[in-house]
Amino acid sequence: MTSRRSVLLALLVDAALVVVFAAIGRATHDGDVLGPAGSGLATTAWPFLVGLLLGWAVSIGWRRPLAPLRTGLPVWAVTLVVGMLLRALSGQGIAVAFMIVAGITLLLFLVGWRAIAALVARLRVSRSG
Repeated sequence: MTSRRSVLLALLVDAALVVVFAAIGRATHDGDVLGPAGSGLATTAWPFLVGLLLGWAVSIGWRRPLAPLRTGLPVWAVTLVVGMLLRALSGQGIAVAFMIVAGITLLLFLVGWRAIAALVARLRVSRSG
């Protein structure tokens, strides 16, 4: 059984990485991470954070929060699709190049850390047994 602590930690890692993704984008394109009155980062991140939460719900992420394929891939896909849809509905840009970069970056972030965690767990088991 997965502990509440590990579920919460995994969700927080995902949320932090989505915010890092938004901050990198803002810094790259605007040169100002926070934007006017400090709202820029929140404006950029919120569609993807909503997508992240929906991704967790769709994947039932709390059952296996560290699973790269079972949880990571659906969380990534829903985060990306919902994030783009919400950006479009809120009048934010969704250029093809942005969709490609966002897809690759979020894949590396949301699936990548889980893959690394799975590898570390496997290495620990092989060393102890």
